[in-house]
Amino acid sequence: MKNRTRALLASSLILGVLAGPAAVPGHAATGPAVAGAARGGTGAVDTAALSEALAGLPRADATAALVRVSGTDGTWRGSAGVHDLASGRPADPGARFRVGSVTKVFTAATALQLVGERKLSLDRTARSYLPALVPAAYARVTVGQLLNHTSGIPAADMPGETVEEWYAHRFDPRTPQEMLASATAKEPEFAPGRSQHYLNINYTLLGLLMEKVTGDSYAHQVSARVLRPLGLDSTYLPEGEARIRGPYNHGYQVFPAADGTTELRDVSVWGTADAWAAGDLVSTAADLERFIRALFQGDVVRGPLLEEMFTLPDASVRMYGSGDPARFSAGLSVMTLGGRQVWGKTGGRYGYNSAIAATRDLSRTLVYSVNSTDAKGEAANSTALGIVVAAYGAPSAP
Repeated sequence: MKNRTRALLASSLILGVLAGPAAVPGHAATGPAVAGAARGGTGAVDTAALSEALAGLPRADATAALVRVSGTDGTWRGSAGVHDLASGRPADPGARFRVGSVTKVFTAATALQLVGERKLSLDRTARSYLPALVPAAYARVTVGQLLNHTSGIPAADMPGETVEEWYAHRFDPRTPQEMLASATAKEPEFAPGRSQHYLNINYTLLGLLMEKVTGDSYAHQVSARVLRPLGLDSTYLPEGEARIRGPYNHGYQVFPAADGTTELRDVSVWGTADAWAAGDLVSTAADLERFIRALFQGDVVRGPLLEEMFTLPDASVRMYGSGDPARFSAGLSVMTLGGRQVWGKTGGRYGYNSAIAATRDLSRTLVYSVNSTDAKGEAANSTALGIVVAAYGAPSAP
């Protein structure tokens, strides 16, 4: 899920749960009471732990959180925090939010549908589809390697190096073609298929491939193949819009202040040109819950191709830089939590962290949106990690 070692994640989870709530600058640590409900199942869902994970919002690391747990183990719904800091109104449990890299699951599912229709091939090279955009240095990169992040294509350059600079450039237009050109102007990080490096550029190129073979826009293909068939009426691809349509809980980001302290800025309005097929989807907790259930049941990707989403690269493939075992499949990643294998995906856009996760048998699913005040920071968000531990238990030791 988070792109860090399991040991670090385990430590962060423990610290996140035990540290307790801290105050949001200018606001009391105790916000509106947690709204939650549970029903059905075997009683295995720890409703008290889930409520505790949301208690005390808004606080330093998050201003709101929405959580949905479902499956044969039972069902729980919770929301906490505020719609916005100015009014202090309770968070809207039906609000839309930016899902960040959870978008990749939708992209992967759509690409695999195209593979099933023989419009794309997992073993065919990206350059064979887009010779004008993919240079010879990347001639061996296949569609399958893009899906599981083993392509060796480095990240595209981004304007600036600090959150202030990124904020200043938040509305800059950037086309997927420009992002790909920036990335492929560099030397490969490794030979295709030899290592795994989770990077957005893989899914940017996938989006371009999907447009090439369908003669249609990426956004329309995802809508027609996934969103509309599943009735995900509150989910959409912004296609350049910086504002979230409809109701949403405001997202905030910590910025350094001139006096050496920090301040929170509302970052709900932020361009998504840099994310596109890798991270620009907007959705709701209810829609994401419906999506992950349909996906795991085989209602989105059918037959043997669904197994691509639950298959990791060969054991010889290690994570680039760390040497840890590869943990990303086509669209998903896997961890052992509470003694059972959980597949899912996390995402982060400024002001918003999100995740979808489920056991393969759908005995337990988890969807959350956390309005994180440092959604793209180096440290894991303690509220989000507390939710994961409450839903599934702590991760296994490395």
